[in-house]
Amino acid sequence: MKFIVAVIKPIKLEDVRSALGEAKASGMTVSEVKGFGRQKGQTELYRGTEYKVDFLPKIKIELAVQDSQVDAVVEAIRNVANTGKVGDGKIFVYQLDRAIRIRTGETGEEAL
Repeated sequence: MKFIVAVIKPIKLEDVRSALGEAKASGMTVSEVKGFGRQKGQTELYRGTEYKVDFLPKIKIELAVQDSQVDAVVEAIRNVANTGKVGDGKIFVYQLDRAIRIRTGETGEEAL
């Protein structure tokens, strides 16, 4: 099992959600977060005054998948979240050692 975390632009959330549905991903957690990567924020102009925005709004998507789904899920996210511009985001894939469904006590891939 793998745990996938994707940090994307907020405008791409619905596109990614649809693509994950087509990739047969069976659930996800979505959080509104703020951060920056290589672009180190951006400069904005407000009422004639320039100021620096250090933390940009992003969406963090977390999902657990079977090993056989990893490539399809990563490609689904990457294909629809890609705008070709700085700040498109990142995808992280972690090894998931254990999963337990609280309601039934199922473990492993059955819990996903």
